[in-house]
Amino acid sequence: MPTPTKKGNTPANPASKRSARAAAAIKPDGFVGKRAPSFSASATQIGKISSGALKGKAFILYFYPKDDTSGCTAEACDFRDALPHFTKLGIPVFGVSKDNLDSHEKFTKKNNISFPLIADVSGDICEKFGTWKEKSMYGRHYMGIERSTFLIDGKGIIRAVWRKVSVPGHTEEVRKAAEEI
Repeated sequence: MPTPTKKGNTPANPASKRSARAAAAIKPDGFVGKRAPSFSASATQIGKISSGALKGKAFILYFYPKDDTSGCTAEACDFRDALPHFTKLGIPVFGVSKDNLDSHEKFTKKNNISFPLIADVSGDICEKFGTWKEKSMYGRHYMGIERSTFLIDGKGIIRAVWRKVSVPGHTEEVRKAAEEI
């Protein structure tokens, strides 16, 4: 199997792109194969959302750093554009960040985001899923959300995890994994 690059989800050998990306999604993460943490929060378009309300239904939770930034907008728009595929599979998509509902609502309107965004203002959900991490940029260290995606099956078991997501092509990887559950 090719050796992944630093980002962990892009292979060093482009010919092995799919297999390395798939391996990155299912490599031991400490979360894969375990019950997803319970959560409850407010979300755009649907009000309150909880893991209990999703019981018996597969779903996707993707964590992103901040509304209206270039990478986060590209990722949200990619999930928006892929939503018909996930809907056909019966798998809803939820975006999660620490932004508040007002920020999420502006972001969804501006970019025609048609799936709910969860406002994890307290950071509780990020903590439970291990996405609140120390980051560094230009020598400065700070805490922030690590761009990550979780595919959770109808039994509440995490089937795949993508960490340190590189946005281009990511939703296609998630779609392919979702087709297998």
